[in-house]
Amino acid sequence: MKDDEIAARNLALQEEEEEERLDEYDEKCEKENQPRWSVPAKKRVRGPLDKYVTVPPPDILQGRKDRKSTLGASCDKALREDVCLGITRWFLDAGLAFNAVNYPSFDKMLQLIAQYGLGLKPPSMYELRVPLLNKEVENTLDQNEENKKGWASKGSSLMSDGWRDSVAKKDNDNFLLNSPKDYVFMKSKDVSEVVKDATLLFNLLDDMVEKIGEPYVVQVITDNAKNYIKAEKLLEAKRHHLYRTPCAAHCINLMLEDIGEITELKNAMKKCMFMNGYIYSHVPLVNMMRKFTKQRNLHRPAITRFPTSCITMTQFLKQQKPLRDMVNSAE
Repeated sequence: MKDDEIAARNLALQEEEEEERLDEYDEKCEKENQPRWSVPAKKRVRGPLDKYVTVPPPDILQGRKDRKSTLGASCDKALREDVCLGITRWFLDAGLAFNAVNYPSFDKMLQLIAQYGLGLKPPSMYELRVPLLNKEVENTLDQNEENKKGWASKGSSLMSDGWRDSVAKKDNDNFLLNSPKDYVFMKSKDVSEVVKDATLLFNLLDDMVEKIGEPYVVQVITDNAKNYIKAEKLLEAKRHHLYRTPCAAHCINLMLEDIGEITELKNAMKKCMFMNGYIYSHVPLVNMMRKFTKQRNLHRPAITRFPTSCITMTQFLKQQKPLRDMVNSAE
């Protein structure tokens, strides 16, 4: 009981000292006729125990929130607006997508900054590129070691996907690991200067299974190209408990490619592609089309070419009446 009373007394004294420090800081701001956030605060020397005692308990925080709601609601609202405007300005300068605020790490970052308090020195570009990046790599590797416990109990799927970088003119093979808990990017291999035959792909897949651990891998997922099929058969012959699963997206793409060879559908697709290209190559027609279709687009790009064509044909069918009204209009 005495320990609890001593702890409560210490927290109360700490809160009083914090309030006194803020009052002195406000008086300094008033003397210099400047807002609170424009006057540089005197940096306090931090010790190793600060990270354990600087965060008040939840009941103290709730009391402060209640006091803010009754006494300083307008002031708190103005301060928050200035902070949010600063964050927005940084998002715009850096060219970041606004949905980046939905990442859990964004909330965690703000909480850590608030816990540090005034006088935080931001990381330099060198710190972000070298020491901090290396620490995150180590944390990711440690997390993968923890994830292996789930891989051992429920298994995982090794996925391989090849793609071509049109800018750098390079071919890459990416390897990812999927489990019921999460996705993990494992490796990217540059295969621009080699022949992607079945032997090469077999060696790459076999090395990845060996690196991850054979007991943790249940299946291997690739596309339906002939070299991948032969490579997976070689892998099944060496590791008997593994089995291959074709990529569903690639299967759908091949199905749509075969369906697109039907004569009637092929002719209709050519007409749609011609009209789509003609409209989008003339800016006045694009503006007129969006006016009649209520700002809807005809062309919606997909991952591969054949789904894109099918989606475009579907859009032409849905917007059939607005497009007819556009053609028959006096404009």
